[in-house]
Amino acid sequence: MKKSDFLLILTFLTLFCAQAQKPDVPKVILITLDGLRWQELFTGADPLLVANKEYVGDTTHLKQRFWRNTPQQRREALFPFIWGEVLKIGQIHGNRKLGSKMDLTNTMWFSYPGYNEILTGKADDIRITSNDKLPNPNTTFLELANNDSRYKGKVAAFGSWDVFPYIINEEQSGVPVNAGFEIATGNELTERERFLNELQPRVPSPWATVRLDAFTHHYALEYIGKSHPEVVYIAYGETDDFAHEGDYEAYLKAAHNTDGLIRELWNFTRKDPFYKNNTIFLVSTDHGRGTQPLDTWKSHGSDIKGAGQVWFVAFGAGIKTLGEIQALEQLYSSQIAPTILKLLQIEGKTINGNPIQIMDN
Repeated sequence: MKKSDFLLILTFLTLFCAQAQKPDVPKVILITLDGLRWQELFTGADPLLVANKEYVGDTTHLKQRFWRNTPQQRREALFPFIWGEVLKIGQIHGNRKLGSKMDLTNTMWFSYPGYNEILTGKADDIRITSNDKLPNPNTTFLELANNDSRYKGKVAAFGSWDVFPYIINEEQSGVPVNAGFEIATGNELTERERFLNELQPRVPSPWATVRLDAFTHHYALEYIGKSHPEVVYIAYGETDDFAHEGDYEAYLKAAHNTDGLIRELWNFTRKDPFYKNNTIFLVSTDHGRGTQPLDTWKSHGSDIKGAGQVWFVAFGAGIKTLGEIQALEQLYSSQIAPTILKLLQIEGKTINGNPIQIMDN
């Protein structure tokens, strides 16, 4: 073979391999809101809870912010980004009143089992039976991505709950997890990260194991801007904790605030050249909450009717614009991990469920 022919073949193979790698593989940001009911997402403030002073106290301020005459108006007031922008560019699943259903496959219906199902693509009702700080024996999509040469060192997770380093199994997976009351570490901290490190210990959280979502959000946003990870997981927690306390007003405010945090992340990715026009957002929750009796809105678990009912939102590069799904469908949280692996073009032997068909092609 002539040297010129060899070089020609080598050039062809190089171009072929470059094409096969599909450099337009999207960046993926998965977001969860702990224990946010589908009822608030799709119908806004609950009339029965807003009228109940046991859960609201003085209703004047709450009604001014979130009460409107129709469910559609109420949901737009509570989630202006999701219903004002995402509705036009993405898809929103889980309005059971319209036949769109999404459920957990685990039977525990509380946080660690729910997050395990989302991140690993399967329920584990034998080994994941509590919220204890035990390393997850299952492999998450984050770990699979971090073990792929294309994404090694480009995967990161942030959470408000201090159990996430165990759920993600930070030690085994190698995925850096900033969660609970952890601060940013490293030799090249930004000025904002140093400020957050000083501020977080000085701002009391209402809870011993969950920090305020603002810290989780800004640690994540600063890291994303600095390090440009390609796969990110952000887990906000306030909605669940305020609900457990029976503070419906704070629960609604937390949900509304998180809607704004997601908007801020989305706007950042639209401007940053690394993420612009090539980033997908997936948003969901780890479990639902009760509705009847009314008091069960504060709770979840296998004994709470409806606590296994969840929802799913997708928007960004290449996502099929379907808006609010108004057709009969049955989705499961266990489909989220295989959906992400498909987006990242990773073959996961331990995660092989049916992806949700969210793309245009």
